[in-house]
Amino acid sequence: MSLELVVDVRQGGIWLALLRDGKLIELHQEHGSTDFAVGDIYLGKVRKVVPSLNAAFVDVGYEKDAFLHYLDLGPQFNSLNKFTKNTLHGKQNVADLLYFKGEKDIPKDGKIDEIISSSQPILVQVAKEPISSKGPRLCAEITLAGRYLVLVPFSDKISISQKIKEQEERDRLKVLMETIKPKNFGVIIRTVAENKKIEQLDQDLKNLLDKWKTMYNNLLTATPPRRVLGEIDKTSSILRDLLNADFSNIHVNDETLFAEMKEFIAGIAPGREKILKLYDSKISIFERFGISKQIKTLFGKKVPLPSGGYLIIEHTEAMHVIDVNSGNRKGADGQESNALATNIEAAEEIARVLQLRDMGGIVCIDFIDMHDRENNKALHEKIKEVMQSDRAKHNILPPSKFGVVEITRQRVRPETDINTSETCPTCNGTGEVQASILYAEEIESNLNYLLFDRKEAHVSLHVHPYLEAYFKKGLISRQWKWFFKYKKWIPVQGVTEHNLLQYKFVNKNNEEIAL
Repeated sequence: MSLELVVDVRQGGIWLALLRDGKLIELHQEHGSTDFAVGDIYLGKVRKVVPSLNAAFVDVGYEKDAFLHYLDLGPQFNSLNKFTKNTLHGKQNVADLLYFKGEKDIPKDGKIDEIISSSQPILVQVAKEPISSKGPRLCAEITLAGRYLVLVPFSDKISISQKIKEQEERDRLKVLMETIKPKNFGVIIRTVAENKKIEQLDQDLKNLLDKWKTMYNNLLTATPPRRVLGEIDKTSSILRDLLNADFSNIHVNDETLFAEMKEFIAGIAPGREKILKLYDSKISIFERFGISKQIKTLFGKKVPLPSGGYLIIEHTEAMHVIDVNSGNRKGADGQESNALATNIEAAEEIARVLQLRDMGGIVCIDFIDMHDRENNKALHEKIKEVMQSDRAKHNILPPSKFGVVEITRQRVRPETDINTSETCPTCNGTGEVQASILYAEEIESNLNYLLFDRKEAHVSLHVHPYLEAYFKKGLISRQWKWFFKYKKWIPVQGVTEHNLLQYKFVNKNNEEIAL
């Protein structure tokens, strides 16, 4: 298995595509603003306490108040609240907690109106980004995530990832942490810390303590609502969480970001900078790696399966519904074995689509009916297997007697939704059909204008792959006729992102030429 990260820097933001063996498994978009990202820490102000919900609404600067439930306060909330008040009033002179006297933990079944009150300043962390009409979901149990460790202030507990199985390694890591962690700071040891040297763990811990000091310095002069510590950008967080021996290449098409990523990789994984490659080509980076085509295939309502079957994906306010169809698939071993093969194939693609679209909440999958209990059991085991690589928390129920599998998946960020439909090429969305549309002649007319009237020196044509094939078809193709007519070669490039009859002319710098 090999992982590749493709980073496409565009005018409107940054697109990140994670590929496993050439298949797209994650797609993220970074906009110019990264406010209210998961992990951001804010000094908020309690707007309203609602005892019936055992929750409070907090102003963190978003257009809608954020939601904070009592269970998300964390056991050490009283200590955090004391630290916040003392810092704001100038009584907490250092970020270090060595001499900080902690408060008693809050009860698990307490009432929120006994702990916080309206208009109170409160230090909170974004647990879920704003989704649809909802504001951010908050927690008050502050954690700072690093490459190998997660720092938990106001706690002395050392926790170790359950994925580290060997008891000898678990004991080694625990002893190491007990020797280097400061007082009143707890630590969660991540899976990637397995077999790492003490120097690497110590450096990661120092970086996290530096982040805590940065937050403290910002808190000193803050007035709510105010962000006091921002999470690192999406590109860096993916590298921090996923960079391992399986990563073979990272491609980026921007020199500035290339330099930043190189420095970041050198800091978290010295010696791995060589996998970072600067992409420099006139063909767009997503087109070069086949990502644009995969996006159009996987983000539509109908998702094809390699064998001829397909998925129909519907989204409702309450849940997501997926229907599995065998399509034109034909099996020689009977209906039951054909259904099992289609369902197994669909399970692999569904796991990929859930992760790719970041679909959360309840997902109901209507698989093809199977009457053999062993086949249903095999399907359930396959779903659990292919979902293991999904970093979002999820729960999978066995197939019901109707062949429906229910999945709940953690919803942290807004679902990635890309419109794959295209404007009708005949009417351009107006609903009125023109008598005739001679697109080839229209393109050639504009080409005449650019070369003869505007005297453009370098002109390339970008069209849909179907039109590219039309212009290049035959021994004496349209492209060759242009060469004889204009005495210069006009490159024609197929672009999957274009709709059927969309085209544009670009110059030698790959910039669109306005007509």
